[in-house]
Amino acid sequence: MDGRWVTEVGKRGRGVVAVRSIHAGEVIERAPVIVLPDPQWLKLEETALADYYFRWGEDAVAIGLGSASLYNHRYQPNATYRKRLEASELEFVALRDIRPGEEITVNYHGGSECQDPLWFSVEPDDS
Repeated sequence: MDGRWVTEVGKRGRGVVAVRSIHAGEVIERAPVIVLPDPQWLKLEETALADYYFRWGEDAVAIGLGSASLYNHRYQPNATYRKRLEASELEFVALRDIRPGEEITVNYHGGSECQDPLWFSVEPDDS
C-alpha cells in the first residue's frame, strides 16, 4: 500500500492525504504524465484542465496522472515535486515527516521558497 489517499479536504475540494507516516526525503509518488507539445496545449486553456497541467520543458505542458494533479498548494508545503522530463514523470517527495491524516501539499511554483502570487486567490489559512 502506498502512502497517499485522495479525499475531500474541506473548501479546497479534493486533495491528497497521507495514510501512513511518510519520512522526509521519501518518494511519495512517481506519476506518469501525458505531454502536450505546443500548440496543442493552448487548447487546454478553454477546458476544465486549465488549472491542472504542469509546464514541461520549453514548449510543452504535461497532464499528471495518478494523484499528481490533485495535490493542493501551500506556500509552506510538506512536499515538493520534480519534473523528470526524460522519464515523462513527476516525482513527489516529502520535505519533512508527514503524519497519517495530514494533507500532502506542494508549492505550485515548483520550489518551496517561491511566494509569488498564483493565478487564483489563496485563502490566508491555505498559505
